[in-house]
Amino acid sequence: MSTPPPYLVPSRAAKRTHYEHETISAILDEALFCTISYAVDNKPFSIPTAFVRYEDKIYIHGSVGSHFIRTIETGIPVCISVMLTDSLVVAKSAFSHSVNYRSVIIFSKAEKIEDIETKRAAFEWLTNKIVPDSWDYLRPMTDSEVRKTTALAFSFDEASAKMRDGMPKDEPEDQELPIWSGLIPLQTLRGKPVADESSQNIPLPQHLS
Repeated sequence: MSTPPPYLVPSRAAKRTHYEHETISAILDEALFCTISYAVDNKPFSIPTAFVRYEDKIYIHGSVGSHFIRTIETGIPVCISVMLTDSLVVAKSAFSHSVNYRSVIIFSKAEKIEDIETKRAAFEWLTNKIVPDSWDYLRPMTDSEVRKTTALAFSFDEASAKMRDGMPKDEPEDQELPIWSGLIPLQTLRGKPVADESSQNIPLPQHLS
């Protein structure tokens, strides 16, 4: 993106902003969930949902009866946000506390996927992102299930990433204060799978091990 539109340029710390496709894609690939915001009749809505990136688009799914899905599939403007938190930045004053993060903001419109094979592919991409390598292990989706589910794609041609890393930025006069400052790392980890009642005697599949 040569010259980003004004709404993609943050009002503060603009130097932390990135517009490269590779940088944006890396954040989208790591994040499991996004928030989609839109307005109807001057009333704001903001819905969290799972998503997957494939090439230059991101994909979501939902019931054909979902008010959220039926509203945005019409192509109204949406803003999609993603944030990964890497650490809490603990300074010597509350004013200088911060967060190390990686985020993406996308302005886009939904494209409804009508082709049945593309829909199935989108569901496979999303399933394997949430639970890696699980699609081929699971019972295949039926044609009826595919018809009952809407797949929407969003271009991220109009997107920006913003990131912060590093230690606290304490005021010079605070540097010598006897107050601890530094980072508290944050991690999202997948725990050990817990079987439900119907799976007590079924071996844990390799992709969940």
